[in-house]
Amino acid sequence: MRLIVMLLLLLFIAGGVILGALNADLVGYDLAFARVQVPKGAALLAMLAVGWILGGLTAWLGVTTRHRRERRRAAKTQGARVSKTA
Repeated sequence: MRLIVMLLLLLFIAGGVILGALNADLVGYDLAFARVQVPKGAALLAMLAVGWILGGLTAWLGVTTRHRRERRRAAKTQGARVSKTA
């Protein structure tokens, strides 16, 4: 299993290197406060990483808020049971 993962990782790294080499042209970005020129491959990789991080953060926040809500409900239900039996 580890060998398959390593081979897939190497395949994607090679694909990234090839993509970066084929898209070596500089692209200019005007960010209103700065003007930046970066290679297309680097811009693509940076936006992929930003999207991955934001997607993971969104998923994590969604799961944690749902767990918090469920724990609060369970604690409220547990508290109601304790007060009825006492």
